[in-house]
Amino acid sequence: MKVLVINCGSSSLKYQMLDMTIESLLAKGIVERIGMTGSMLTHEKVGVEEKFVVKEEMNDHKDAIAKVIDALVDPSHGVVKNMSCIGAVGHRVVHAGEKYSGSVIIDKDVIEALEECIDLAPLHNPPNLLGIAACQELMPGTPQVAVFDTAFHQTMPPESYTYAIPYEYYEKYGIRRYGFHGTSHKYVADRAAYMLGASIDDLKIITCHLGNGASVSAIKRGKCIDTSMGFTPLAGLAMGTRSGSVDPAIIQFIAEKEDRSIDDVLNILNKESGMLGISGVSSDFRDLEAALNEGNERAALALKVFAHRVRYYIGAYMLEMNGLDALVFTAGVGENDINMRDVICNELGNVGIKLDPVKNRVRGREAIISRDDSKVSILMIPTNEELVIARDTYALSNKKIGLNRGK
Repeated sequence: MKVLVINCGSSSLKYQMLDMTIESLLAKGIVERIGMTGSMLTHEKVGVEEKFVVKEEMNDHKDAIAKVIDALVDPSHGVVKNMSCIGAVGHRVVHAGEKYSGSVIIDKDVIEALEECIDLAPLHNPPNLLGIAACQELMPGTPQVAVFDTAFHQTMPPESYTYAIPYEYYEKYGIRRYGFHGTSHKYVADRAAYMLGASIDDLKIITCHLGNGASVSAIKRGKCIDTSMGFTPLAGLAMGTRSGSVDPAIIQFIAEKEDRSIDDVLNILNKESGMLGISGVSSDFRDLEAALNEGNERAALALKVFAHRVRYYIGAYMLEMNGLDALVFTAGVGENDINMRDVICNELGNVGIKLDPVKNRVRGREAIISRDDSKVSILMIPTNEELVIARDTYALSNKKIGLNRGK
């Protein structure tokens, strides 16, 4: 079965086409500037070096997905003969609140649930819904599956997700810690167990999804018991442009001192803080490394703050799980920043985390990078959220087809 994976943003759309009978990537691409001037689709067919580019106005997500389908069935650049060859579509959906703890076939009830969760993810759920609606209209009868960023973290116990605020706010509005990057944390935890030749049910794993957005999760016997992000992706680690967790009274203090609104301050915490805010240089860790090498003290401080926050969660989660078997690095920084992995693991030898400086010289491929005498295995695993989405989509759509045949 060929599965199309769709990840819709407000003005962009990423996609991949996979053959799930052998779990191989066939094509991928991105549509940019949807609903804006200068709309463009960039399509890459596996095994073909030259990219296929379409520069044409796309007024909405329906136009964008239509162009994606055109590219996938194109005689020269495509990977399927026609649209009917697409067996199912998997959608990355950010938020389902507490409504779903796993991936689901999309029906009317699912759509209503996602609409009810718009308040929890106002920037993400609306474009996710637009992408679903466009695919349903363009591919009627093709199974559509929602795979949620928050679902993997639904196994957290109440003491992990409950905020110490009046309980009525949780009951009335669903204010609690949800966590994000769930498909990534799930994928690399499963891969870590495979690489170690162990059952995930026997392991205590800390996964570090470190990129411009970043989070750390504690995974005990295959289930998430805690994660650093909270009600929104603003909480937890200091990130590229996000502050991470701060004293909430800072919001009022800045608003009063700078004569700014609450919305203004939240915008600052989301888009002008983190590595960018501390360094004044960039949110890109490569730029910060370059500035560090030139003697920029604020860039050095930003990188130290990032590493400090990651170590903070590693230590906390080791205690919470009463031990640790594996520490996993993934995402852009986790997969490619050799120095940051070294800084994070430095001085953790006394708790059994010993990084091998030679094995650590790796980027973009799976590797065990701990010393032979390390009590904790340290792994670098490139994430593959699209494959997780495709697997769930393949499994659920096959089940749906089987049920329909049985009627």
